[in-house]
Amino acid sequence: MMMQIGEKQAGNGSLVGKNQPPVGEKHQANDKPEANGKAEVSPKQEADGKGDTPRKSLNLYSWQEIQRHNQEADQWLVINRKVYDVTSWADRHPGGHRVLHHYAGEDATDVFRAMHLELDIARLYLKPLLIGELAPGEPSQERNKNAQLVEDFRELRRTLEAMNMFSASLGFFSLHLIQILILEVLAWLMLWHFGNGWPITICISFLLTISQAQSSFLQHDTGHLSIFKKSKWNHLMHRFVMCHLKGLSVKWWNHRHFQHHIKPNIYPKDPDIDVGPLFLVGDLQPLKYGKKKIKYIDYEKQHLYFYMGHCLGQQFLHPIFHRIWSFLRNLRNNIAHIFGQVLATCNVEQSFFNDWFTGHLNFQIEHHLFPTMPRHNYQKVAPLVRSLCAKHGLQYVNKPILKAFGDIVRSLKKSAALWMDAYYET
Repeated sequence: MMMQIGEKQAGNGSLVGKNQPPVGEKHQANDKPEANGKAEVSPKQEADGKGDTPRKSLNLYSWQEIQRHNQEADQWLVINRKVYDVTSWADRHPGGHRVLHHYAGEDATDVFRAMHLELDIARLYLKPLLIGELAPGEPSQERNKNAQLVEDFRELRRTLEAMNMFSASLGFFSLHLIQILILEVLAWLMLWHFGNGWPITICISFLLTISQAQSSFLQHDTGHLSIFKKSKWNHLMHRFVMCHLKGLSVKWWNHRHFQHHIKPNIYPKDPDIDVGPLFLVGDLQPLKYGKKKIKYIDYEKQHLYFYMGHCLGQQFLHPIFHRIWSFLRNLRNNIAHIFGQVLATCNVEQSFFNDWFTGHLNFQIEHHLFPTMPRHNYQKVAPLVRSLCAKHGLQYVNKPILKAFGDIVRSLKKSAALWMDAYYET
């Protein structure tokens, strides 16, 4: 699950707890904190990111220095201009060690805000990892990022928080769970009453397929959101949906899916688009497989066997809408978290059927920008996201559902052609 370590959260942004370690801690070789005698920052100041610690009490770093610490054995990252050494913490990170490694040497401010439901709790774990801050002359993000776009996005998030767009509706998700249970019970009642003739088998398979797809959406929600006021109930619901309705490991899903949301559509960091050896997608993966003469399966026909093999083999609907539509456009290998989702993602037009059929994941752009937002609010925030894109000249793609299905085939055919050219070239 996400970093839902505590159940209480102060409403005014203050940290929970009184005996936090000082901000200026150093780490010995044995990973035990060692006080360095430097000034401490109060919990309220640290929570707001506005501590009054004198600059001389912290080491100052340039981006050039920070970007050198991007190896598994040496991982630094930046959050709100503060520099953290997360090397020793990586293996204990609830979201998995790869999540931190994917942002080693980079600014992780926005993804940290996007992925943690209880920021005050998460900041407690950051404090002993603090080693310094960006030098005064350094920009807050890497120089290849659009600073104005970053600031506008953060303002948009603050606006949405003020609009209460990150609060889940218990009624919405309760009805969703009831729908799933009705489908499951109906399928087994049909089997018990009518037997296992092939027409009934087809009907039962269809009902269970829809149930599994809807379970995927609910499992996704319970993994990302605080649907229940007490997080322990959220954990229990996630385990029930994941383990009992789907038969999968919660830990496995957490570690893979959090990687997907911190680096969506960036190969090879996003495991959701690394679907080899069954399929090759985008521009980079087909060339990699082709040049290495890798042929696990006949990729030339992957657009034909996609619907049978991929859809039925991986819960039918969820991969189509949550994975395939995510990479319909050309994948970028190194783009900023904030607008990377817009460049490499498209939406499917809103309608009652499309919303139900895709579990509201037809709003892929909003879903990737705000992964902890309840999906029943995507439609409400979409106009604001569209306005932000228009302001900065970013294309906001919104497709009819049939065109999106067609683009899946065309995208797979294009990737197959790239693989063929690389594989058969002499």
